[in-house]
Amino acid sequence: MNANVVGLAGIVAVIIATGAIPAGSLSIFVIVMTITAAGNVINDYYDRDIDAINQPSRPIPSGQITPAHARMYAILLFCIGNCIAIGFAPLALLAIALLNSVLLWMYAAYLKGTPLFGNITVSYLSASIFLFGGAIQGIQGIIPVLPIAGATFGVMLARELIKDIEDMHGDHEHGARTFPLLYGMKKALLLAAISAGGGIIMSLLLYERWGPGYLTAIMVVDLLIIAGIIRGIHATNAEEIIQAKSSMILKAGMFASLLVFLGSALFL
Repeated sequence: MNANVVGLAGIVAVIIATGAIPAGSLSIFVIVMTITAAGNVINDYYDRDIDAINQPSRPIPSGQITPAHARMYAILLFCIGNCIAIGFAPLALLAIALLNSVLLWMYAAYLKGTPLFGNITVSYLSASIFLFGGAIQGIQGIIPVLPIAGATFGVMLARELIKDIEDMHGDHEHGARTFPLLYGMKKALLLAAISAGGGIIMSLLLYERWGPGYLTAIMVVDLLIIAGIIRGIHATNAEEIIQAKSSMILKAGMFASLLVFLGSALFL
């Protein structure tokens, strides 16, 4: 289901980028869906020992599929997604598909436990859905969606850091090496605020594309994101961060911004 939802998000990204549904949208759906599914499978492959303890009912720990077969299945899905990109997509879209495939594998194998780099990878992969949408029109189609991708990346990175703060106690017990554990909660919050601020600035750049109606709507969303960051900054420990619901507010802000982007692409 997750892969299908992300595939549909790819279609939404095409609409936001182009203001229409081009003929190649089905290819976008299949490419995004298969590569996302491949990323999920390879992630399960590398997490199989942890899942055997925490989630023994998952396919690999429960014996529904062997680790070797899971890895082969992930490779097959990666190949299907990228072969479709080779056959039906512009070169720019193929380049993003290949890059994302490499990053998904690297994240599962190495980057997940790497402080900040893992957060950055997840944030880029989330933002890249809009790059996919623009790339259906080639390199020239990517340029107009860069502010959208940048805004998504900035707020997503802020949320990733705040989620790490929320999980500090559990991560510490399991020996994880997250940014807040290594450098402290305050530095993580400061970086989250800077990242969210950068995302807000990027969102305002789209005023030239969609005009005052868009600006009014996105400023309301940006105020929601700012409120989420301020609530987080005032917290002094992980429990207060959780009670402040900063990550939930940022998630709501991201969803609201998606609606603003989509509405602006269709009606402005």
